[in-house]
Amino acid sequence: MARTTKTGSRTPRRTRWLRTLVALAVCGTAVGGVAAYRSLAGSSTERPVTMDEASRLALSRLNLYQASPVSVTLTAAEGGGVLLRVSGVVDYRTHHGVGSYQTTGSAGSSTAPLDHGLIVWDSDGLGLAPALDGSPPWRQAEHIPRSGWSPRSYTTDPLDAGLQLLIELGADRPDNQMLLAQSGARWLGHDRIAGRDYDRIAGPRAKGTTPGTGPDGGRSPLTYWVDDNGGLRRVTMRMPGLGTPTTLELTGHDDSAKLPEAPWATD
Repeated sequence: MARTTKTGSRTPRRTRWLRTLVALAVCGTAVGGVAAYRSLAGSSTERPVTMDEASRLALSRLNLYQASPVSVTLTAAEGGGVLLRVSGVVDYRTHHGVGSYQTTGSAGSSTAPLDHGLIVWDSDGLGLAPALDGSPPWRQAEHIPRSGWSPRSYTTDPLDAGLQLLIELGADRPDNQMLLAQSGARWLGHDRIAGRDYDRIAGPRAKGTTPGTGPDGGRSPLTYWVDDNGGLRRVTMRMPGLGTPTTLELTGHDDSAKLPEAPWATD
């Protein structure tokens, strides 16, 4: 949460891997290396992106910005059978997100609920609060004063890395398509999601990596699903040591949502 995370009890632990990961999401290239990560299953048809594909990937950030507020769902595996799911909305004009979260685990069942509540997040960190009722999270959050949130800065945990990546996906201008094409973005295949066709594209590589080398083949840890109009539907993020990627689902503009001011208000 803006302005409040700096007083949280945790100290940020943004490693080089996490900083580079976010940089890969928001520009065509990055400084520094990426730690070992697992790749998606390879395909014999994998190839460098065309300029048209690079153009649509570059446009996806602006499309998200213009579609705000956007409905989002984040699913992250924390290891040990623990799964976290966040469902909510993001306003890419303010870089604010609000939603509900649920943690499930392996306490006798892989779907056993362990914790749930409300969550708000921005570029600096996140805040948690108990849920009030069954109304939309953004409506509940408006009734919780700033002092009612438990804020903290981001860590390198999969949930935090996913939220940080999610909030940075939209921008008020497209990326440089030429830079994306030259930085190692690769077309991986076609997929159909909810009746619509998408190109599956591995993002630009970190600077200094070589295609075809290493256990991941030099591929980016980020994969994007982009339609013919530059609409971004899904992003997956591979993290070191985890076989299950963090998944971000973006399902378009939410006409009913209005992000609250309360969590970020100074009064």
